[in-house]
Amino acid sequence: MSDHTDVEGTVTAAQIGTDFTVLFVTGMSGAGRSTAANVLEDDGWYVADNVPPSLISTMVGMVRADDPSITRLAMVLRASDDNLAHQLEQLRDSLEQSGIRTRLLYLDASDQVLVRRFEQVRRRHPLQGKETLVEGIARERAILAPIKNVADLVVETSALTAAKLRAIVEGVAPGDTEPRLSIVVQSFGFKYGLPIDSDLVADVRFLPNPHWIDELRDHNGREAPVRDYVLGQPDADGFLDLYTGLVSIVGRGYLREGKRYMTISVGCTGGKHRSVAIAEELSARLRRAVDDAGTASYDVRVMHRDLGRE
Repeated sequence: MSDHTDVEGTVTAAQIGTDFTVLFVTGMSGAGRSTAANVLEDDGWYVADNVPPSLISTMVGMVRADDPSITRLAMVLRASDDNLAHQLEQLRDSLEQSGIRTRLLYLDASDQVLVRRFEQVRRRHPLQGKETLVEGIARERAILAPIKNVADLVVETSALTAAKLRAIVEGVAPGDTEPRLSIVVQSFGFKYGLPIDSDLVADVRFLPNPHWIDELRDHNGREAPVRDYVLGQPDADGFLDLYTGLVSIVGRGYLREGKRYMTISVGCTGGKHRSVAIAEELSARLRRAVDDAGTASYDVRVMHRDLGRE
């Protein structure tokens, strides 16, 4: 790499610390840069898209000064002009001389696949101008060729599924821990409609309804009288055991397929008694679930959509 730099802004190892990493993500438009950026963001990276190379050194210093807990910064670069390769070379030199680790991920795809992807979304290529789509792709490929030659990893995405690309990106830039599933468990009342964001739906209307017991009617499933009544029913514990196991199976599949979020909707008639008690208990059981290494399996949040409705 070059011994000189003309990028704006400077940072020092004292300002940044030696544990800071900057990952540059670039490549052909339509080859998966946005997908890679989303994967990195889900994995805890601070992601900045389309920042001018001349401002990146300054931005690195500002990000680290504003939040020292940020140690992984991903920069998504686009082929803005013919000088990009030279600017990126100088930028990496400058950062590495300051004790900052840098990596370069390049995403590519065949011209035929890129043409098909652009036609599917009916968008113009960013470098097309008044020319044809094929000419815009050729211009971008020429600008990026020197960068591809020095990339730490080149990923050809023509035949990759989104899940496979996610797995590759996670392998290139692993997080501090294994990815965990974020789960929202929400109670609801069927009479108010099924939540549209549900991934799994549990119908607990098979349990006796506390609404028909005078001393329980005015309480809800978060209060001990109702909670104890619902969870004390003969089939409640078995249902919770089975459903916790079901979430484990589905959750592993979600992670394999690159999904990081799950919404479990637990419903009863009005969303006040049975669904609330079961949602609270299911959330507690999921929070106690651990993997083979003894690490928590899920990030769990509970909410009650219809609690408080008349």
